[in-house]
Amino acid sequence: MATSSSSLLFAVSVSSSSSSFNTRNLRSSASFNSKSTSLYYNPLSSSSHPRKLFRVRATVLQDDEEKVVVEESFQSKSFPGNEGKGSVGEPLEDTSSSLLERWTIKVEQSVNVALTASVIKILDAFYRDRHYARFFVLETIARVPYFAFMSVLHLYESFGWWRRADYLKVHFAESWNEMHHLLIMEELGGNSWWFDRFLAQHIAVFYYFMIVFMYAISPRMAYHFSECVEMHAFETYDKFIKLQGDELKKLPAPEVAVKYYTEGDLYLFDEFQTARPPNSRRPKIENLHDVFLNIRDDEAEHCKTMKACQTHGNLRSPHSYSDDSLDDDESGCVLPQTDCEGIVDCIKKSVTSPPQKNVK
Repeated sequence: MATSSSSLLFAVSVSSSSSSFNTRNLRSSASFNSKSTSLYYNPLSSSSHPRKLFRVRATVLQDDEEKVVVEESFQSKSFPGNEGKGSVGEPLEDTSSSLLERWTIKVEQSVNVALTASVIKILDAFYRDRHYARFFVLETIARVPYFAFMSVLHLYESFGWWRRADYLKVHFAESWNEMHHLLIMEELGGNSWWFDRFLAQHIAVFYYFMIVFMYAISPRMAYHFSECVEMHAFETYDKFIKLQGDELKKLPAPEVAVKYYTEGDLYLFDEFQTARPPNSRRPKIENLHDVFLNIRDDEAEHCKTMKACQTHGNLRSPHSYSDDSLDDDESGCVLPQTDCEGIVDCIKKSVTSPPQKNVK
């Protein structure tokens, strides 16, 4: 009797232990499976665990789990593309500098608009009905900024501050285009009066030194001012074409216009049009109407180029894109470029930066 009671107790104990062990294993297995299935999905195991059952189990178990708070171990501004952006609730580091820059740009553009309006008033006062004389004065003024830009760029190059061949090429091509506009107006008799020549030349001299000073301090402001002048020229020619279009179609084109737009090497004609590829614009000149149409379109291209120049380092010669496929040894002499904007910035960087080598 004692022996049988002992055997019975031992069997119950073993059975209870086994049941407890299996229950713990089952719970542990379920807990492990809940974590693993909620984090990973192995498509190769779909044969042993049906996909539908797997999804339902993971959803149910995730509802019972506690949410885990992940602490950020990095600043959001360290992400690529988030430079300068602080975390939520924190002020941006460059807020003051960006506000100052926006305020500076607004002041520069306001001054440029006021200066352009003053020039327009002078032209309206003297040349309301004398179109060719007005165009002569306008073209004498319009080509001056490009001389000023090149003067400052050559000065920078002499000091080793800012060496950009594309800027010099494009600005020379712009001055070449404006010079031919001026020659056309002279052939049409726009410079026949002494007063017109006197006024245009003296405004140009004052305008030159003003743009040199402006470009040395802020190239962005100088380029925007030139954009305003070119925009006024475009609007003036466009209005003239609409008013006198029928009469212009009856008049022959000046010889200088025919030669410039249709004959010879048109490299410089393509060079100032930085918004379009070379050889994409080839004008036809059959009468005076075509001449003024092309002059108007030239002014529109100048506006685009001046707009591009307002972003520092953004200007590039249209012909330089064809050289991208060439090797470095075949691309010719490349002058070093110091990335500075304005004479104040150039002086500061020339003092703090080591001198660059003259040969790449």
